[in-house]
Amino acid sequence: MKRYLMTPGPTPVAPETQLAMAQPILHHRSPQFMEILGKVREDLRYLFQTEQEVLMFAATGTGAMEGAVVNTLCAGDTALVVDGGKFGERWTELCQVYGVKVDRIAVEWGRAVNPAEVAARLKANPAIKAVFVQANETSTGVQHPVRELAQITKSLPGAILVVDAISALGGYELPMDGWGLDIVVAGSQKAMMLPPGLAFAALSPKAWEFVKTSTLPKYYFDFAKQLKSQQKNQTAYTSAVTLTMGLMEVCARIRAEGLEKIFARNRRLSLATKEAVRAMGLELYAKDYPSDVLTAVLAPAGVDGQKVVANLRRKGIWIAGGQAQAKGKIFRIAHMGFIDETDLLGTIGGLEVVLNELGYKVDLGVGVKAAQAVLGKEAGA
Repeated sequence: MKRYLMTPGPTPVAPETQLAMAQPILHHRSPQFMEILGKVREDLRYLFQTEQEVLMFAATGTGAMEGAVVNTLCAGDTALVVDGGKFGERWTELCQVYGVKVDRIAVEWGRAVNPAEVAARLKANPAIKAVFVQANETSTGVQHPVRELAQITKSLPGAILVVDAISALGGYELPMDGWGLDIVVAGSQKAMMLPPGLAFAALSPKAWEFVKTSTLPKYYFDFAKQLKSQQKNQTAYTSAVTLTMGLMEVCARIRAEGLEKIFARNRRLSLATKEAVRAMGLELYAKDYPSDVLTAVLAPAGVDGQKVVANLRRKGIWIAGGQAQAKGKIFRIAHMGFIDETDLLGTIGGLEVVLNELGYKVDLGVGVKAAQAVLGKEAGA
């Protein structure tokens, strides 16, 4: 049975990328690999839309999140954390592990943070040195208004904005320099179309000043050490050679299509998915700023969202369920990276069948038809 990977990470990997990673392995200190890394460094600047160096680590995105904390803060510092989902919780946990005080904004799951509340907290507590937020909260399908948050932090010399873009980078518009984001962290396994295993972090000049005064312990995730190595087309420690070779192919693919077209394609798939969901009588979980890279759907009354996931999996279609307090209440469908219209229409058709199996009656084809109407209109048909 074919497997259709429609989860918001990992996402499908193109055959060409798999072939690039299947080449004979290079030594990570060889001139050949240094040339590859030099090319990748330039391409990552394009992807992050920044003039700054993009640091690479052999880790998942959480490694880059941890690095963003330990390289910029000191024990006893105060950070403002936007906590509106499972990954917002992670910022709090990382700060607390290292003795950073947390001023937490608890955002209702399915909602986006109000920038005015962030501004008010910063005004009330000038000691806050960093604001931690998700660009895209993967657990709820909500995009936080990071552009508006950056407008607030740009005027504060003593505070930086740290953005988890693990499921956002390469999925929709998120220009680091253009919006004034201070730290952007990302991972390889979502819109970047690679297997898990690479983490990335880019820092603004303002954020690099924070690195100079940070006293938290760090070894592998030492940003200054990694920067020094990458400027010589090397990494501080053993490079993830195979993944980097795949990354070079992915970056070439992204440049060939262009970020603007990629963002438009993801937007089109997002609109099609959401219209299909509404046509089936279902509701989105995200009440504010629904994500362009995944759709979180409320399971209908009397239907366990986990059973929707399990039944689709038996048909070869892999979507994601809810996490923590949303477990059993929602299911999540990705539409980013190497996911196309045919993948999406097949998933929607499968969802219609599974919902009927679980007792929620849906006219077969109603969701597919709604999605096709969006895709046809957007394509100019």
